[in-house]
Amino acid sequence: MLKIGLTGGIGVGKTTVSDIFKNMGVPVIDTDIIARELVCPGSPVLTEIVDTFGTEILTQDNKLDRRLLGKIVFSDSSLRKSLESILHPRIKNAVLKRLQDLNAPYCIVVVPLLFETDFVELVDKVLVIDAPEEQRIGWIEKRNGLSKADISAIVSTQTTRQTRLASADYVIVNNGTIKDLEGRVLTAHRSILATCGETED
Repeated sequence: MLKIGLTGGIGVGKTTVSDIFKNMGVPVIDTDIIARELVCPGSPVLTEIVDTFGTEILTQDNKLDRRLLGKIVFSDSSLRKSLESILHPRIKNAVLKRLQDLNAPYCIVVVPLLFETDFVELVDKVLVIDAPEEQRIGWIEKRNGLSKADISAIVSTQTTRQTRLASADYVIVNNGTIKDLEGRVLTAHRSILATCGETED
């Protein structure tokens, strides 16, 4: 089974693209979803995070305040590394277990920080989602309510757009309508199937 790492900068539409693949019947493993599952209230991982960062990163109902934790770690590289040392090994193990259960020509593994971590070792090919910067920033501000300063702090921790594109085996540009995007995902799907020696049913 071919393992395709889906990645891209913040706000390019990675979730939208992965959902389109999923709707076409392609298995999708999303590391962000795994991370959310790992930090559910009462989990050992959340306990370790609280021990490291303090109870202020919890909401009133004892859930992880992801936005607050994000602001903390994106402003301090040493704290970001502490969080990654807690989460990344567990996420990687979960991905490996889920891969073992799949039987398909290929699967999508969504990893926002594919090039910044050793997760790149888990995949065979790289699919980069790309979008114009102004579109990305506007969408992030609307979705997350982040300021331009917050967005810049996040972007500064990520691989550059140029590096991602230079390392991509496949690129999907998200700069039009959802219909446009669906067509581009379908084109990529057919190309990946051809690489696997498969065709659409």
